[in-house]
This record gives sequence, structure tokens and C-alpha cells, in this order.
Amino acid sequence: MIGGKPGTEKVYGPPVERAERWVAEGAECLHVVDLDAALGKGDNLDKIAEILEGVGVQVQVGGGIRKLERACELLELGADRVIIGTAAVSDPGFVKALVEMVGGARVVVAIDSRGGEVVVKGWKQQTGVSPAALAQEFEQMGVGGLLFTSVDVEGGMKGAAVSETKEIVEAVEIPVIASGGVGSLEDVQAIKETGAACLVVGMALYEGKFTLAQAMEVAEE
Repeated sequence: MIGGKPGTEKVYGPPVERAERWVAEGAECLHVVDLDAALGKGDNLDKIAEILEGVGVQVQVGGGIRKLERACELLELGADRVIIGTAAVSDPGFVKALVEMVGGARVVVAIDSRGGEVVVKGWKQQTGVSPAALAQEFEQMGVGGLLFTSVDVEGGMKGAAVSETKEIVEAVEIPVIASGGVGSLEDVQAIKETGAACLVVGMALYEGKFTLAQAMEVAEE
């Protein structure tokens, strides 16, 4: 979705085929989000299970994970990490219990920001909490990493939120995965320079702004 606005989605084909394509092009890790589950409109567990069974690379899965049972189910199906979003903010105890159950390395908390505030519930509700402050709370809780998305630039392919990403990176010592707004190889380089551990690239690849191989080359330089 562009800027988190419903109705701006684009369809790029069957998810399993898309996953296989990226692996064939050299992807070593896939980022999979169940948007239907995130928005409370059902789920795509069957397709996610197909991806986890068939791709043979690391996969992190997010979207609508609000119960321990669902998180554990995804991990048992083969997900390397689960990403907890709204539930992490509304019920921090859920994250603590999950970390204790499966280990912090398998738990990533998603921090989504709009206008400098953390947003939840499909990016619709602002919380008044700063992303950096929330990042530090979950670092102390023992999660293995953070997924930071700037909703202001998400899907626009007009530039990543470099300064905001750097602020999160400097606020914690655990890995930060950056996401949102990437539209060029210059964006990939800029995020790399923030010290972020990883970068999620989606629409720019689907729209042919650059190839996966080109992005990986910049990241590995």
C-alpha cells in the first residue's frame, strides 16, 4: 500500500511463484507479510505454508500475529522469525511471553511510524509514542531485532526515510531492518550508511526500478 492507504495495493501474481522468482534470482531471505491477517480480513496461511515449505531460504513472516498459538504455528511451519506489530504495542506481555517461549532471536517487533509517531492497527491509529523510545523498550525485553517502516514514504518509491532510520539504529544495539520508500540504488546505499542491518525491498523490485542482483551488490560493497 502507498502511504498505508487501503485501495492503493497492486497485485503482482501468485505469492508462491513470486517467492520462487526471488530465490532463483539470488535472494537469501524473504520478507512475507499477510496483509489480510493484518487488516483482520482473514488470512493466507496456506500460501505462507507453501512458501515456507518450498523456497529453501530464510523467511520472516508478519501480519496479524496476535496470539502465541499463531506465532508458534508459523515457526513450526518453517518461518525463521515472526514479526509482531500491533500486538506488540497493545500487549507487550505477549512479546515477553513469546521471547521466553521461542527465544529472542526468532522474534522481531515491527515499529511503524507516521509523522514521527508509532502507528498501529494497519497504520491507522497513532499512539503518541516515539519510535526510538519504543525500540528501546523492546530491546530491553530481549527481542532479536526491529523492523522499522516509515509509513509516510511506504510504497512511494521516492526515497527512504534515512534520518528516521538512523535515529532508530543509534537508539539500540540490536539489528534494525529498514523498510519503506526505496526506489533507487541510491536509497539502498543511503540506508546501508545508516548502519541498518538489513533492508526490505518490495515494490521497487516488482516495478523494475533495479534488479535484486544490483541491490545485493550495493549492499555487499
